[in-house]
Amino acid sequence: MASQLATLYKELQRAFDSKPSDLKKCGTLLSQLKIGLIEAGLLLPQGDPNPQDLAVARDILEIGAFWSIRAKDVPSFDRYFSQLWTFYTDYRSVLPPSKREFPVRGLNLIRLLTQNRIADFHTTLESLPLPSDEINSNPYIRHPVNLERWLMEGSYSKVWNAREEAPTEEYKYFIDSLMGTIRNEIARCEEAAYETLPLKDAATLLFFTSQSELLRFAEQRGWEINLTAGTISFARKTNEQEAIPKDKLIVANLLYARELEQIV
Repeated sequence: MASQLATLYKELQRAFDSKPSDLKKCGTLLSQLKIGLIEAGLLLPQGDPNPQDLAVARDILEIGAFWSIRAKDVPSFDRYFSQLWTFYTDYRSVLPPSKREFPVRGLNLIRLLTQNRIADFHTTLESLPLPSDEINSNPYIRHPVNLERWLMEGSYSKVWNAREEAPTEEYKYFIDSLMGTIRNEIARCEEAAYETLPLKDAATLLFFTSQSELLRFAEQRGWEINLTAGTISFARKTNEQEAIPKDKLIVANLLYARELEQIV
């Protein structure tokens, strides 16, 4: 591997491992490193590259995947995961195990859940290089598997509590995204079932821990807030039915009948 590429790689490691990570510098270095990987034929490797170079390239892309989540750039995460696929499959037998592989794979599984791609979730789960009896012993895979089961059961409180049990901080980003989807689903049910609710009850149902969060959400939904009474009134969408113009229909039918008589 070229010395310049090796130097940039070390800089990326320092920027990523700093507390907190220097996200701006990581982004700049990753852009430069990906160009270097392309020039070295390591971004989409073919043939029999040097295994040490492959391991470095894989590590750079894995850092890029984690950086994408920390930067809240899901499309970027998708690209990094797609690029890592070759390393995780085609070159698996020649590379040493990566400590970041299953965290990255777990993040991809949760991403599929946030997009409601349940079929893809199960297909991806079945393709993991893990025996089925080891899935529950791997914390990075067990976490999204539990989330999927709780979502299907409607056990939203368990999904909410799972945030505190996330195996890495990056998992929490996708759980927050899941909770946004869940809150909107609960909100639609509340609008259909209630005219008003106490603020405290609405906050509990929607898993909000502060009134300010609830008020922002209520404003987005167009709900009426009465702070004095401590209630929320839901905006109901009424399906107004248009009155049928009976008299006009009768006149039109009579005219139609007369015209038919004239034709006959």
